[in-house]
Formats: sequence, C-alpha cells, structure tokens
Amino acid sequence: MKIAVDAMGGDNAPHAVVAGAVQAAKEFGVGIILVGIEQVIQEELGKHHNAQALPLEIRNATEVVDMLDSPATVFRRKKDSSIRVANELVKSGEAVAVISAGHTGAAMATSLFVLGKLEGIERPAIATIMPTMKGTCIILDVGANVDCKPNHLLQFAIMGEVYSKYLLKNLNPRVGLLSIGEEATKGNELTKEAFKLLTETSLNFIGNVEGRDVMSGNADVVVCDGFIGNVVLKISEAVAETIGLMIRENIGDNLIRKLGYFMMRPAFRSLKRRIDYAEYGGAPLIGINGISIISHGRSSDRAIKNAIRVAAELAKSEVNKHLHEDIEKNMELAKAK
Repeated sequence: MKIAVDAMGGDNAPHAVVAGAVQAAKEFGVGIILVGIEQVIQEELGKHHNAQALPLEIRNATEVVDMLDSPATVFRRKKDSSIRVANELVKSGEAVAVISAGHTGAAMATSLFVLGKLEGIERPAIATIMPTMKGTCIILDVGANVDCKPNHLLQFAIMGEVYSKYLLKNLNPRVGLLSIGEEATKGNELTKEAFKLLTETSLNFIGNVEGRDVMSGNADVVVCDGFIGNVVLKISEAVAETIGLMIRENIGDNLIRKLGYFMMRPAFRSLKRRIDYAEYGGAPLIGINGISIISHGRSSDRAIKNAIRVAAELAKSEVNKHLHEDIEKNMELAKAK
C-alpha cells in the first residue's frame, strides 16, 4: 500500500509535509510517495535522520499550484503540478490514496476529474470528523457543494452512514438532517424535501437536528449542504481557538491563576487534543473513484501524519465498495416509495 502526498501543498509546505510523511512512515510503516520538486524534497528529507531507510520515495512534479490559481486553470494548464501528478498515481494504481493541504478547490476538482465519480454518485462531498460530548460525529458536506438538491442530501446521508459504520465502527449510525428546528415542518424547501426522502431509506434517520446537536453527540452523522457545512466548520474552529486565547488572556500574570492552570494542565491538554483539527488529519472527498484527503491549509507535520493514517484506514476498510452497495440499495428504496 502506497499513499501519494502533495509535498508542495499547504502554508507550511514542504517542510511540514515531509516531516509528517517521515513520522507516518516510522509509526505506520505505510509506503509514501512524496510528489513535488525533487531537489526541494530531497533537501527536506536530508534533515531527517535515517529517512533513507523508510518506505519513502519521490515523484518529480515541476509545477506548483498557487493559491490564486483557479481550479479550472490548474486542471487544464498545470498538468505537471504536484496535485495533478499525485492524483494520477492513484488513477494508475501506483497509490491507493492522495493527500493535499494545498489549494482546496484545485485539490477537489483535480481528484474529481482525474479519478471520476463512483457509479451512482451525483455529487461527491467533503466529510469531516468533529468532536462531540459523546465522542465524534461526521458532518457533510463541508464545502464541496454550495447549492444542493434534496437528492444530493440523501446521498450525503448514505455516504456519512457508510463512513461512520466502516471507519468509525458505529454499527447503526444515527443520521440527522441539520435544520432550524426538530419538527419535520421546519427548515427551507431543501431540508423539507430531503427529510421526506430520508424517511424512505433503511438509514437510522433520527430526523432534524439543530446546531447545538452537532456538538452534543445526539447524531453520529449530520447532513447539510456545503455552504452551511463550511460555515459550521469554520465557526467551530474559530470558537476552539478563541476559547484557548481567552483562557491564556484571563490567566495573565496572576500567580494564583497560573498555579491553577498548572494543576489543570493535563485536562487542558486532553481538551486540546479532542478539538484540534490536526488529530483528524483531513477531510476525505467521499464519492469519488478513489481516496482523496483534503487537509487544512495550515496543516502541521502532525496533521499530515494523521491524514496519512486516515487514508490508510479508508483503504483497508474498503469504504468505496460498501458505499456503492449502500447507494444502490437506498436509492432503490427511495424510488420505490
């Protein structure tokens, strides 16, 4: 098993990406293909002791995607970009997954056009894992599809259920539809129609869930369009960062507060691990004919390492195979009713 990693993508590339790949190769023993400008990657690998003994290889790509590039320009004109070459490795079968912390739109569009959609999937979705009071939940879509139809939300629900069942080992995931009220009559036309479709599937659909339910853990899968999902994701990240800054600000130079913080430090560290996006590595683009992990632009080496772990777990769990089966079954049920 080999995983292709875009070594040139992300705010902290290439050093954080290469460092994360080295850590993943050491801890997980998975083969990694670092894609990008060969000389630059070689220099970064030279900073890591015994890197040459790890299952790491380099694939040269002469072009780098700029954050100002449009996804269409990247796909059509930058055919030797690290994002494009990494996806081509998956298409050819040399790698089982691709990871990029670079230009999100370009990474998503390139994976979609190079790898294609799974049969039966209308719109691939970006899924992310979020911490809750009861563990974690999956929320999708968080940015791939700004405008959706009810049928798309139905497919997102199926995708999330499969992801939760086979990757997070939830035997019967509770699926909720994000809306402004629990009643079936609440929401806009999109959520009302999607609600009807979801009730006609074999999913463990628990009905509408509100914003507070995302973090409460009342649902294992939360479904919404990409516009709403992206707002939820960005606000959640901002709240987590703001709470941390507020705690530091309130401690200040007060000796008693500093002592209290010192005594509570293990609890704070545990909390930080639970809410830190780096723990989850990245968000998979579900519904494509392959595995593509889109990591945060600010990804650290730890985030890249965990993205590689998630990619390997997705490959081992054969999520795409199960997704194809569940899409067929549930779409037929919805049509029959």
